[in-house]
Amino acid sequence: MKDIEIKICGISDINILDALCNIEIDYAGFIFFNNSPRNVTAKFLNKVTTINFKKTRPVCVFVNPTEADVYQAISFFENPILQFHGNETKDFCESFGFDYWKAIHMESAASIEQIDNYDSADALLLETYKADIVGGTGEAFDWSYITTDVLANNNIVLSGGINLKNVDNALKIKPWCLDINSGVESEPGIKDITLINTMVNKITS
Repeated sequence: MKDIEIKICGISDINILDALCNIEIDYAGFIFFNNSPRNVTAKFLNKVTTINFKKTRPVCVFVNPTEADVYQAISFFENPILQFHGNETKDFCESFGFDYWKAIHMESAASIEQIDNYDSADALLLETYKADIVGGTGEAFDWSYITTDVLANNNIVLSGGINLKNVDNALKIKPWCLDINSGVESEPGIKDITLINTMVNKITS
């Protein structure tokens, strides 16, 4: 039995989503950000309502959205988590009445202090900082920035460049959840179910 949650993010293929739900992945992430190669399309969203999510919970990912953007996106899902990656305030994140995760961009050890600004978040997603890029860098940050106190007192989602080569090291950090994206792709934006299954087996074994 695994003791860590798993999120596969950047899902934009309905067949991959169906496969993830069938293996009961914990969280499936959908990106609502036009500048991302993993941005969901209207065609994909229209098919989402036909999927039986079973035990998989949807996570809608935003970067500085408007209120209307959020409401339109979540209308396709039942009980989604909202994940915010921009400069959203705590009040904005809370205003929708849904569970929310807030991304913290890890530029230095001091970046971890931003967690205190989102004490109502259900989880804090720590990801790599790169100037002018919001998420999806495919690179890992210095995981030594994550202290034992932070891990003990927060649901920490470790993100950024996690792949089959470094996932064992990621597991040693003992975060609450691993967020996997480019590490299970055959090419940018294209998820590979074989890589996903291999990754899940490594995490759960």
